[in-house]
Amino acid sequence: MEERPVSWRRSLWGQAVELVLLLGLVFLIRTFGFGLYQVPSGSMETTMLVGERFFADKLSYWFRDPVRGDIIAFNAPTFKYAVNPAKRFIEKYVWGPDNWTKRIIGMPGDHVRGVIEDGKPVIYLNGAKLDEPYLNKYPLVHEFVPKGSDSERGFCSKSYDPSKPFDQQPFYTISEKLLIRDRQEAIALAYPEQAHVSPLPVPEGATRFFGNNADEFSVKLREKEYWLMGDNRRGSGDSRSFGPVKREIIHGRIVFRIWSVDSYESWWIVDLIKHPIDFWKRVRWDRFFQIIR
Repeated sequence: MEERPVSWRRSLWGQAVELVLLLGLVFLIRTFGFGLYQVPSGSMETTMLVGERFFADKLSYWFRDPVRGDIIAFNAPTFKYAVNPAKRFIEKYVWGPDNWTKRIIGMPGDHVRGVIEDGKPVIYLNGAKLDEPYLNKYPLVHEFVPKGSDSERGFCSKSYDPSKPFDQQPFYTISEKLLIRDRQEAIALAYPEQAHVSPLPVPEGATRFFGNNADEFSVKLREKEYWLMGDNRRGSGDSRSFGPVKREIIHGRIVFRIWSVDSYESWWIVDLIKHPIDFWKRVRWDRFFQIIR
């Protein structure tokens, strides 16, 4: 009779230890092995669309550095880390900055220059014009987001195919009633304080200039610095605004699209519960299970 409680306690203790070990293993795999990411914005259209889920390889970057052309996951470069080492570790690997996704354009030692040619922005890398077949070739429309919406922004930009009506678009559901025809008007509605902000001029002879989303810039990358840009150049906040990114905050390479749903919800199951019929109309079946380049 006296042995039962001891056995019960040992069993409970053993299960607790197993649970801790399992959680530790999951943490190690998710932190240092691979990651799962959801696209929250249109900065990488049409390579990546809002609402898509991706698999990222984290393991290989422990053995090699990122290379030009990689689509990477990295910690928000604007995040202010704690000075305390323990808290900084938690912020970096457990709970801290948002994950952002861009494409590597420039690597350490590169000279990256953005210019306007024939009315279009182009990139020169170490003096040679860069061929970028991955860039978004579709125009953008700007849709007003009513108050109380799942999105916190006052408007959202979406790629659309002009050859098709709004109710037959290949990327997003677009409501013609909510369209804002002019982007400057959209910015004024969402960010009144930025409505009159213009790109900064490029200083003559500058080798390290980057402005507020300016298409004209020049920067010589230092050691362990990378120049990142979105494939959707007209709708991407990237190194043109926040500058070069340090190697230490890059943690994964996007390699595989798992599934695709036109949704701003963080959890697809929530969207399904809220809109059980409409949800299935917004599933992009042709974008499931694809390798990303």
